[in-house]
Amino acid sequence: MAHRNRLLHRRGYVFDFLFISALMSTVIAVTHYSVPEELEEGSVVANLATDLRLDVKTLKERKMRIDVVANKKYLDINKDTGELFILETIDREFLCPLKTTIYCVLKLDATIENPIRMFNIEVEITDINDNAPHFRRGTMHLDISESSPVGERFSLNHAADPDVGANSVKNYHLSSSEHFSIEIQTGRDGTKFADLILRKALDREQQAVHNLILTAVDGGVPTRTGTASIIVRVLDVNDNAPSFDKDHDVIDVTENSPTGSLVIKLNATDLDEGSNSEIMYSYSLYTSERTQQMFTLNPDNGEIRVKEMINYEDLKLYEMEVIASDKGPNSLSGQCKLTIQVTDMNDNHPEISIKSFQSPIKEDESIDTVIAVVSVSDKDSGDNGVVDVRIPDNMPFKLRESSEHYYELVVSEPLDREKVPEYDITFTVTDRGSPPLSDNETMTLELLDVNDNVPQFPQSFYTIRVMENNAPGALLSSLSAFDPDLHENQYLVYFILEKEIANTSMSMLFSINPENGNLYALKTFDYEIEKEFLFHIEARDSGSPPLSSNVTVHIIIVDQNDNIPVIVSPWRAHGSVVEEKIPRSTDKGSLVAKVIALDVDSVHNSRITYQFLRVPDATLFSLDQYNGEIRTMRMFSYRDPRHLQLVVVAKDNGEPALSATVTIKLSTVETAVKAYSDMTEVPLQYDIFSDLNLYLVIGLGSVSFLLLITILVTIVLKCQKPKASKAAPPCRNSVISERNSTIADSTLVSNDAYWYSLFLAETRKGKLVVRQPVPKGSRYIVSSIPRGTGLTDTSDSAASTLQYPK
Repeated sequence: MAHRNRLLHRRGYVFDFLFISALMSTVIAVTHYSVPEELEEGSVVANLATDLRLDVKTLKERKMRIDVVANKKYLDINKDTGELFILETIDREFLCPLKTTIYCVLKLDATIENPIRMFNIEVEITDINDNAPHFRRGTMHLDISESSPVGERFSLNHAADPDVGANSVKNYHLSSSEHFSIEIQTGRDGTKFADLILRKALDREQQAVHNLILTAVDGGVPTRTGTASIIVRVLDVNDNAPSFDKDHDVIDVTENSPTGSLVIKLNATDLDEGSNSEIMYSYSLYTSERTQQMFTLNPDNGEIRVKEMINYEDLKLYEMEVIASDKGPNSLSGQCKLTIQVTDMNDNHPEISIKSFQSPIKEDESIDTVIAVVSVSDKDSGDNGVVDVRIPDNMPFKLRESSEHYYELVVSEPLDREKVPEYDITFTVTDRGSPPLSDNETMTLELLDVNDNVPQFPQSFYTIRVMENNAPGALLSSLSAFDPDLHENQYLVYFILEKEIANTSMSMLFSINPENGNLYALKTFDYEIEKEFLFHIEARDSGSPPLSSNVTVHIIIVDQNDNIPVIVSPWRAHGSVVEEKIPRSTDKGSLVAKVIALDVDSVHNSRITYQFLRVPDATLFSLDQYNGEIRTMRMFSYRDPRHLQLVVVAKDNGEPALSATVTIKLSTVETAVKAYSDMTEVPLQYDIFSDLNLYLVIGLGSVSFLLLITILVTIVLKCQKPKASKAAPPCRNSVISERNSTIADSTLVSNDAYWYSLFLAETRKGKLVVRQPVPKGSRYIVSSIPRGTGLTDTSDSAASTLQYPK
């Protein structure tokens, strides 16, 4: 009806609704005609006026006309005679190109006016045998191994004929050959195929090439034929042909499969080796062009993939034959026939519905606690309607089926909010269709904090160094702990765990800010009194119940260079000058004096070095910077003054360095004082040496070498043996003091420099030094007793002790 309305509108007629209804009621039954194709122009098909019972004389007046429905106008009407004639030659194969179309019909509308009447006319175009069969390839090349068995079948290119029915290809003929024959096969669509059959074994050495003529014959009258050349090349022996796992296979492919998707991967094997076993896949001539347009075959791996979009409504079945050929010198091949069935697609997505959901939950929820209930459904049927539901694998939850189509989400592993505070749980539902369809739904699960984490310090042991003489209230360090819990469970309070040292509580020495863990000193520390403290600090959260942890704090008091070195030798009253006398005949290298200073600071800061602050003649005296010994660098000459003044400074190793000075006034004399060389723990007697002059010294030096060695050994032995002091011969290495004390060379007394230094210092005060046992950990302890005339006076005198601390 719509077509007729459009037709009338194109013709320029305007009708109202009632007239159109009346026109439609005048349409009569369809008039059917049948004519063969290729009739000449002007050929009469039928007399419409007679068949439609119309008056021929009124056809022009009533404006009779022919309209073609959706086709080119091949027919028209003669208004003088009423005859329907051929306006243009009709080619059935052009008009109806699809070979599957059995009936080829031209639909016409005949219209007449006054009154308007419309006639439906169908003209069937019948086929005539006007097309000869033809081959897609005029020459077919076949390579056949000489080892091919008799009866082996080879696919040939089939002939195509645009005609239909009896006029299509009906038979094939092969030229005379004693080795080959053909066998005719009919496909499901009625197409005739010819297979070449080997009837006699080939011998390449007798005949390498066979030239055959294949003739296709249709069933028309008269018959038409088409020919193709077949060139058979006989190959040398490659006696193992590739073979497929299956000779025939049926594959299901879903419509609308994506282009490039894999349909099947064929697997052919060849028992030969090398190039004879390398396989190449190809379509056989049996495979139609339409099939080859829909699917692509990878010649290297046998993968068949979708080449164009597959439509189930267009074609439900595809047949193909695949040849697997080896790459040997004489390629052999195997065939596999495939039937591809197109199945309808799975076009309904599964659905998921969350029926209940609990959020937030506590992080200490027990295992198997139900969090949510979901239901799934799918409107499809069969496998397409079977739905599987899952959640991500890396979550501490699992799905448990409670009833048909209903699932529970339960806790499967312990939860920890500090590691994962919330979870985005995605439910994915997938049907079992091909390809499967899926859908998803995501929900967010929050976890509530539980006080399950103790406070954590970054370190388990803190060592804090504090410089002595610090200001009270000074910040020592910040000992902040961390608690991964939330809110009140992470609010921390810091305490010093009480511990008493020498009846003093730690809280009287240190203070900690309970909110941030800042540690403060409450007093000024002195390294010489207190060197270290060890105590514990606790961090406690505000949860219920509260959790806590503690850390050990080791406070080390660092020494500061706050003590000035004290010169203990040579001893002198405060601010006084030390006066010493020395013979002018003293030899080079003789000990003049020894300066000893002590510093109660730490080892580093108490290291003492000595140097001259003032020396009248740098060539006369030398000072050892480490042991403080002042020695002569040469003998005195007559030009040297009799009175010399030396200023020695003792400097510690601190930063900045502190120092003390001592002034030594030396007087040179011509006489020596009698000295005692044995430094024992008994009272010392002092005598004056006999006067010697230079000539005596020269005379004594000229004594034989043996006598000199004997005297030196005797002196050394007497110095090491403790006994009462006796008068001794004048010694040029002796030193005269205004306190009448005699000092022997340091090498003759002790290997302990400090002991010897203290010995010298105390003897200058007129006291006897008594060495006492050294307590464990002390450097040395010496006692000084006022000098008396004998040993008995020592026991009655009040003793003073000089102890160097640890």
